[in-house]
Amino acid sequence: MPDSADAANRPAFLLRGHPELTVEAMPLSTELPSGQLQLSRPADRSDKPHLPVRGDLAHIGLAGKYFVPHYAVPMPHAVKSGAVLRGAGKADAAELRALAAGEMFDVLDMAGGWAWGQAQSDQLVGYVEVGKLEAVA
Repeated sequence: MPDSADAANRPAFLLRGHPELTVEAMPLSTELPSGQLQLSRPADRSDKPHLPVRGDLAHIGLAGKYFVPHYAVPMPHAVKSGAVLRGAGKADAAELRALAAGEMFDVLDMAGGWAWGQAQSDQLVGYVEVGKLEAVA
C-alpha cells in the first residue's frame, strides 16, 4: 500500500503523455495551501489582465488562492498568422493586442470557436479564435 502522501502527489490524469504539462512546469506558484481553506475577502483582481481566472474556471496554479468550480492545466498552442488576442470571445470584442505567428498561447478553455487562455510572452489573458491556433505536439 503506498504512503498516503505519495498517493496524494501522484498525477490524477495523463495529458496525452506530455510531462511538460505538469504543475511543476507552470509559471504560477505551485505551493499547496495548508490548513482549512476559507473565503475571507473578495478576490484580489488588481492584475486582472494577467490573471488567468474567470468566474467558472482558473489556471491550476491558482488553486487555493481563487475559489472557482473548475481548474485547468494549460494546453500550449502555437499561434498562426493574423491572430488577435481579444477581451471577449466574439469578433467585435476589444482587441488587446496582435499575436505574432509562432507565439505560444496557453489554452485553458475552448468553446464556441474561441480559446480562452494566456499568452506565454507577456502573460496577458484573453480570447483567440480557435482556427488561429495549432496544438503543439
